[in-house]
Amino acid sequence: MTIKLFIDTGHNPGNINAGAIIEGIVEQAINFTVTQMLAQLLDSDCRFAVRTSRMYPQQVLGTDTASSLQERVAMANAWGADYFFSIHCNYNNVPAVNGSEIYVYAQNSIAWTMASTVLPILCATAGTNNNLVRVNPALYVLRRTTMPALLVELGYMSNPQDLNKLINDPFSFAYGLYSGILYYFLRVNTIEYPCF
Repeated sequence: MTIKLFIDTGHNPGNINAGAIIEGIVEQAINFTVTQMLAQLLDSDCRFAVRTSRMYPQQVLGTDTASSLQERVAMANAWGADYFFSIHCNYNNVPAVNGSEIYVYAQNSIAWTMASTVLPILCATAGTNNNLVRVNPALYVLRRTTMPALLVELGYMSNPQDLNKLINDPFSFAYGLYSGILYYFLRVNTIEYPCF
């Protein structure tokens, strides 16, 4: 059985639902790069079907923040995705704050279990600190999706070490997510290995 994964590239280019900008480095561009790398890894694996919210770098979803979030969720729901991942980078006014974390709608859920499996592998692969899985039911993409949803904060753009990794080694984040996702499904016996 093919597992349908929807990968949302967090934020847009321009001013509509724009993400963080640090010294001219734009969050949405990092999100797009990691999303595309992750989608390629998953797409080359016959056990997964993949769709992304933004198909090309200049694509803008929605006309304001609310409609941008609505459009992403609507695409995943309409497709009937089995799981939803939203890819982001973090920011903090304190530059020392660093690491990766994943947000889910509720504890003791499928999304919580998946995030708890994926995050340590992401951190080990990308070389970031594990800031643990966190619950935030207020996030639109977590509360309005009809499937288990994870919002991944890859690292802190406000931290020089994290930012260096995000810029110079985005593949380690994509591969960490892919490895974590694969391990989760192998662990819960949803898929068999190897894939032919």
